[in-house]
Amino acid sequence: MKIGFIGLGLMGTGMAGNLLKAGHDVTVYNRTQSKADPLVERGAKRAGTIADACTGDAVVTMLANDTAVEETVYGAHGVLQNLPRKAIHVSCSTISVALSERLTASHASAGQRYASAPVFGRPNVAAEGQLFVMVAGAPDAIAAVAPILDAIGQKSFVISGTPKDANLVKLSGNFLIASVIEALGEAMAFVGKGGIDKRQYLEILTSTLFNAPVYKTYGGLIAEGVFEPAAFAAPLGYKDIGLFLDAGENLRVPLPLANLLRDRFLTLLAHGGERLDWSAIGQLAARDAGKS
Repeated sequence: MKIGFIGLGLMGTGMAGNLLKAGHDVTVYNRTQSKADPLVERGAKRAGTIADACTGDAVVTMLANDTAVEETVYGAHGVLQNLPRKAIHVSCSTISVALSERLTASHASAGQRYASAPVFGRPNVAAEGQLFVMVAGAPDAIAAVAPILDAIGQKSFVISGTPKDANLVKLSGNFLIASVIEALGEAMAFVGKGGIDKRQYLEILTSTLFNAPVYKTYGGLIAEGVFEPAAFAAPLGYKDIGLFLDAGENLRVPLPLANLLRDRFLTLLAHGGERLDWSAIGQLAARDAGKS
């Protein structure tokens, strides 16, 4: 396929690289042009503008937030104005349900197709092509982008024919991950202040009751206190919990734990945690207990 890829952050770089590895014709764009250099060296074409990345069968966006997606899609030289009719915009970004609905309507009005395909996995998983993809959209659009999804992920879950549904699933998943981080942080603060070695405690947890990647990955970061460099920065976690709460309010679903998590992220950011990985909220309980 002829694919444009917009957004070469830690996640996007790995994803675009796997599209190249799968043999696709890939044109890459990033606001900071130098981030495209490693992919150009591997055979990607460099897009000088967003429009230059929108000439093929599909364009994939992997951007930080709603604002970045809106500017990329709705800008004067953006995706909406330049993507050919019947071509597909695949949004892998973690965005609001409301924006996903707006994108669906806008692309339909322009005679284009839209699929929402947010992913689960950290940058190392993206580089390995082992992401889990949540995809929703019209069946013909999902079928058309299957080669893209196969290249970036180990498995794709087709949620429904309505793109926003994939965003609902993604936001709920990030809420659950953040909940695990907070719970692990509190439990480790508890046993740590009682004199138990946190690494030994984590080994016990992940060898018995909680033998799952999310506990191993985030438990290890909390136990070691290693939150830099950030694979997923704390402001992004704060943003995602906010999007989850907004969607819950629209659905009239009370989310008391999500409100607590929002405050935990806000506390971390208030204490200068902007550059830390979002797992750093797991150290707040130890700090509150007087034990770092």
